Amino acid sequence: MKLQIKVDDATGKIVDACFKTFGCGSAIASSSVATEWVKGKHMEEVLSIKNTEIAKHLSLPPVKLHCSMLAEDAIKAAVKDYEAKKAKLAAGNAETTQTEKVASA
Repeated sequence: MKLQIKVDDATGKIVDACFKTFGCGSAIASSSVATEWVKGKHMEEVLSIKNTEIAKHLSLPPVKLHCSMLAEDAIKAAVKDYEAKKAKLAAGNAETTQTEKVASA
């Protein structure tokens, strides 16, 4: 299960989300609900989405609870990936600025 998010850097809100899931109907439904629930929310808000909420919303039987856990994990992974890329970009910009200062000295 893979979840991709598009974030408005100015507001910190998730403006779009999509998923790729190979699995049963419960896994696909859990992914779909996750994408709908994260849209329009701040990064901090989406981290509070729990698998139990997804499972309850979809009325998943106990044997399919792992599908909702995958969706929760995918949300956390998408946020972690976004923040890692943002930090890497910021570090790259800081390095470029320092290089420019050295070059101009």
